[in-house]
Amino acid sequence: MAANLDHYLSDRINSLEESATIAMSQKSREMKAKGIDVISLSLGEPDFNIPEFIKESAKKAIDDNYSKYMPVPGYQDLREAIVKKLKRDNGLDYTPSQIVVSTGAKQCIANIVLSLINPGDEVIIPAPFWVTYIEIVKMAGGVPVVIKTDINNDFKITADQLKDAITPKSKLMIYSTPCNPSGSFYSKEELESLSKVIAEKEDFFVISDEIYELINFAGKHESLAQFENVKEQVITVNGVSKAFAMTGWRLGYMAAPQFIASACSKMQGQFTSGTCAISQRATITALEADPSVIDEMKQAYLSRRDLVLGKLNEIEGIKTNVPEGAFYIFPDVSAFFGKSVDGKVIQNASDLSMYLLEDAHVALVTGEAFGDENCVRISYAASEEQLIEACARIKEALSKLK
Repeated sequence: MAANLDHYLSDRINSLEESATIAMSQKSREMKAKGIDVISLSLGEPDFNIPEFIKESAKKAIDDNYSKYMPVPGYQDLREAIVKKLKRDNGLDYTPSQIVVSTGAKQCIANIVLSLINPGDEVIIPAPFWVTYIEIVKMAGGVPVVIKTDINNDFKITADQLKDAITPKSKLMIYSTPCNPSGSFYSKEELESLSKVIAEKEDFFVISDEIYELINFAGKHESLAQFENVKEQVITVNGVSKAFAMTGWRLGYMAAPQFIASACSKMQGQFTSGTCAISQRATITALEADPSVIDEMKQAYLSRRDLVLGKLNEIEGIKTNVPEGAFYIFPDVSAFFGKSVDGKVIQNASDLSMYLLEDAHVALVTGEAFGDENCVRISYAASEEQLIEACARIKEALSKLK
């Protein structure tokens, strides 16, 4: 057989890009395995451990023999807990039948896109965007339509930009708030202005990815679905992975118009069925807790953000804004494009990311993966000691570029 057998694979999988965040993490691990001291700031994963009271709930679930197949959209009492959480924290009214629990927010988004999008349908995605949005749309045969933003407007789209992007073929928009990778946070006023545009096209839907809801430094989180003029067009996606440091537990959920929730449950029933029973029981405990239980983590993230911003702002050529949520900084590094060291020219953010990995042994992710070729993503979900050392290494490496 030929050495390269990819031509036997489907066009669907061959057109799919590998996740840039996972790829950079893999490169970091390979270098670490060789004994190289790499500081990885590439993955969007909390470095905290899951709160003890949630662990105890999971242990009890095991003792209580939650080991059988569970309902495809999630246990009834978990969906009821999600309904109460959405009312308590977001002012949103849903019924348990409108909730679908999945193996992470990623599966929620995939279920929605595969349930709504036909080949040729346009899906509007503001940039920067989470790397997986584009790939899920491509899998469904949809056409990604990217709206560009930049650091000068905190990486947020305006109502006018959205209106200009919508065409008769537009079926869906996907965005996140707080945003991965920029940390941008949409205010109530900004969302309200977007809602007026969305309401003008009744066959247009929006996925509001709010997985970083509780990691925000701007005050009260705002959900697009709060506006009655668009509530039947909005699917809110959330989960417990970021706020409660439960990334490995693989649980996300959506709240959607009934016909979309039913379609996603049908879709999920043919792919994975219900997510892990133990994760579901633990999630009930997490969601019933007062959100203030993670305030210590949130305060740590805020301190780290300010620490890294201070260090980056000491480096001539790096341009930053102040992200209001999540645990990322998305600096503009275009001032270094065209510079070189030892005959190697930095052409773009990908070159710069690889240079910093090889020279400074710091792993970041190129902004090109997120739809912005001028930036890199820095995750500050790491210890202050690591962050201080990483910033010092970055500063030294960049000083070599002439």
